[in-house]
Amino acid sequence: MQESLPEILMRVVTELHDVAYLIERIEPQLLDIAGPAAMENPDTLKVLQGIDLAVQKSRGLAEFIDTITADVSNEWTVDMTTALSLVKLSEMKRALGDGLRHGHSQPLTKVAGDFDFF
Repeated sequence: MQESLPEILMRVVTELHDVAYLIERIEPQLLDIAGPAAMENPDTLKVLQGIDLAVQKSRGLAEFIDTITADVSNEWTVDMTTALSLVKLSEMKRALGDGLRHGHSQPLTKVAGDFDFF
């Protein structure tokens, strides 16, 4: 299963952007649950700063990979078989293996309570 390295890297970029988006959605939910007093608690502020840092790191890694991918030849190929066998999340495995690159690869419309067993 040989695939172009730039195509694979761009799918990883999409997944990293998805991770950043999903993490970013947590913060307002936490504030809704905890209420306005949460902003006065130093531990809560550290958690919120950690969430922001995780989003920034995910997006930064995505942009880094996106930038270096521009210099990678389309002729470079990789056998994805072993790498995909190690991915446990079925939706991510499909997104990385099937060439899905545009938009969100994660199903953001699932109702609460839906989940994948590993």
